[in-house]
Amino acid sequence: MLQLLQIISDQVPFKPNLVKLAERSSIHRNTVLNYLFFLDQAKLIHLLYPYGNSIALLQKPEKIYLENPNLLYALSTTQINIGTVRETFFLNQLKVRHNMFEGKAVDFIVDGDYYFEVGGSSKGSNQIKNLENAYLVKDNLEYPIGNSIPLWLFGFLY
Repeated sequence: MLQLLQIISDQVPFKPNLVKLAERSSIHRNTVLNYLFFLDQAKLIHLLYPYGNSIALLQKPEKIYLENPNLLYALSTTQINIGTVRETFFLNQLKVRHNMFEGKAVDFIVDGDYYFEVGGSSKGSNQIKNLENAYLVKDNLEYPIGNSIPLWLFGFLY
């Protein structure tokens, strides 16, 4: 399990290919699914599933994130992407009280009603322009402007 956690920490967030993950960790594919479930239950990772009713919910997660940004710095052996830190922080703060899903056009769908795209201060609104209840979550932003919300404000939700 530790080897699997190490592999995940170097690649998060990623769309898991269970066959490749099984090969890389030398674990059987079905066992990898069980281990991912156990790591999620142990609050070391978060499995993000697509929004809506789908048979994919029974098979594999759409994306895998580490539980919080501190684990990124503790476990990763590669350079950490700041975008990954932002998304991991956002997910970590909201998942405590909300149902989180992976969106096709945006990073996250919260409770099936709200759409969030997470990025830096220069993130544009092209991805959310045709969506209702859609917001940009920006790092390095001091106060909300229009539909842009500072990332740090989500730290008060935990």
